Amino acid sequence: MLNLVDKETGRVVGSITETQLEYLQAQLEEESPEDTDYWFDVASIDILEEGGADAALVQILRTALGERDEMELRWERV
Repeated sequence: MLNLVDKETGRVVGSITETQLEYLQAQLEEESPEDTDYWFDVASIDILEEGGADAALVQILRTALGERDEMELRWERV
């Protein structure tokens, strides 16, 4: 399992599977092979959902975003 951590607050917002991480890695831009963070807003989450993202992953992202306009999350192995 992997934790998604809100970079602003340091709070763990949810746990994802390796498969869900692989989906994010395939869909989102990484600055380097060691990159472990991603930027999200409502539109980017909508695009992931429309592209077939796992419903549980989408729910974690929407809940983490809350009322904010954007956020950065990082993942870490646990």
